[in-house]
Amino acid sequence: MSSGYSSLEEDAEDFFTARTSFFRRAPQGKPRAGQQDVEKEKETHNYLSKEEIKEKVHKYNLAVTDKLKMTLNSNGIYTGFIKVQMELCKPTQMSGKLAPGSNGCMNTLHISSTNTVGEVIEALLKKFLVTESPAKFALYKRCHREDQVYACKLSNREHPLYLRLVAGPRTDTLSFVLREHEIGEWEAFSLPELQNFVRLLDKEEDEQLQSLRRRYSAYRQKLEEALGEGWKPR
Repeated sequence: MSSGYSSLEEDAEDFFTARTSFFRRAPQGKPRAGQQDVEKEKETHNYLSKEEIKEKVHKYNLAVTDKLKMTLNSNGIYTGFIKVQMELCKPTQMSGKLAPGSNGCMNTLHISSTNTVGEVIEALLKKFLVTESPAKFALYKRCHREDQVYACKLSNREHPLYLRLVAGPRTDTLSFVLREHEIGEWEAFSLPELQNFVRLLDKEEDEQLQSLRRRYSAYRQKLEEALGEGWKPR
């Protein structure tokens, strides 16, 4: 697979048919109405009849503006495209060099309605030669409602193309993001990896302290010069 367009069809004949900042947790407390709607959608997966799917695919294709349409097969399975934003901040182990600009890029995947979130994650990691366990990563859906943006982590059993079909083709309504697990979910990492994170944080802290000292020193020098100018005898 290549950046921009990829297909799970490369690895299966029928689409598998069978920051150094860490992310902060959302504040605890009662969620807003829009957030409750997102969580409700996460828990509820309404399967459509063949006729409903046919109608939605037709409406979806009419609304498409980038030629990335869906195709409905006679067996009720449909294929189409999803775009996934790569937001990888933590150090990752790779079997090869990561292509420049791959982090933060938008990757387009051609998938089937039978493909799960877990399969999409595996395909993206394979694309970017990431050798770490897929269990360390998560796929999020980002929803825009009433000028607010809500992010919701998807379970590995959900079907991204179904979510895309229901939401329509507009990415400003629904988009997908691949991230590492949020801070606090450390059980997926090995001890050497955690130690590496600590070393990176120590290095970043040291660099920030040095930068702060240089700024303080320069500011103090200018302040002393200004005071010296002000106290010169006339």
